[in-house]
Amino acid sequence: MASEDVKTTESAVSTIVNLAEEAKLAREGVKAPRYEIVSICKSLVAGGVAGGVSRTAVAPLERLKILLQVQNPHNIKYNGTIQGLKYIWRTEGFRGLFKGNGANCARIVPNSAVKFFSYEQASKGILYLYQQQTGNEDAQLTPLLRLGAGACAGIIAMSATYPMDMARGRLTVQTERSPYQYRGMFHALSTVLREEGPRALYKGWLPSVIGVIPYVGLNFAAYESLKDWLIKSKPFGLVEDSELSVTTRLACGAAAGTVGQTVAYPLDVIRRRMQMVGWNGAASVVTGDGRNKASLEYTGMIDAFRKTVRHEGFGALYKGLVPNSVKVVPSIAIAFVTYEVVKDILGVEIRISD
Repeated sequence: MASEDVKTTESAVSTIVNLAEEAKLAREGVKAPRYEIVSICKSLVAGGVAGGVSRTAVAPLERLKILLQVQNPHNIKYNGTIQGLKYIWRTEGFRGLFKGNGANCARIVPNSAVKFFSYEQASKGILYLYQQQTGNEDAQLTPLLRLGAGACAGIIAMSATYPMDMARGRLTVQTERSPYQYRGMFHALSTVLREEGPRALYKGWLPSVIGVIPYVGLNFAAYESLKDWLIKSKPFGLVEDSELSVTTRLACGAAAGTVGQTVAYPLDVIRRRMQMVGWNGAASVVTGDGRNKASLEYTGMIDAFRKTVRHEGFGALYKGLVPNSVKVVPSIAIAFVTYEVVKDILGVEIRISD
């Protein structure tokens, strides 16, 4: 009995000591490890939710964009946004509009979570170094520094989830008439690994990384810079009490998405085409029933650019740009606003450039 009392007393003392230690850390301006872990988890959850919601909202346009990027120029099946969506609906039904979205969400949720979290951490690190270099503790991130933080976040997130993106591209492209059907994300990954080797999982990685630097970098830089400008200048009465409305933040996200995707789009086309190399099932889409029956082969990114422009013209680098623009503008806007709203609900500081 006495032993139990001693244990109870020790447990109570230990709890009090822990609470006192956390209170001391808080007074000194240092966050307790438990708080940091919870904050990180909340940030990752917010990023994941933002990615899943935004991509599902525009899934039909995402699929059409990829089909336009890789289809054979001698056998046009998808000719524009409206016609392409109608064709998918007529030949594959409602489910065809969302084909590959499950795999896309399986990729984009961790990708978005890592991307937003990496941007936060990169921003803090770059801001600290900038303040140390300038000797000004009140210095804020410039648009160029935000671009660098966004580029770091994009590279980390893209590299961490690239095999899933490669598998998602193939799942999205295959149709009911394709000679080989991947049954899902894990089946596609295991099949590619078994039949084409581990390097195949990273086909198109280089143009993806090069493209993600201006794409993600400009997205974050444009979004945060626009928000800061609106809060400081308060034009047209859009800002009240240093807070932007959801509509205004959506507009900032839309503008950021437009800038980023326009600059990086040709690299996205090349990435998709390189991902199809080595997959026999791609022939039904990429070579179709047209005159070009040669197998799809690229020796690298430069070769893919050269062959695409030589055989199809410079305009081929912007195939699918219209549905992608229609998709990206609301997608980026929804992602940024969802991220901030979810973080606000979870009780996490929502300024991501402090």
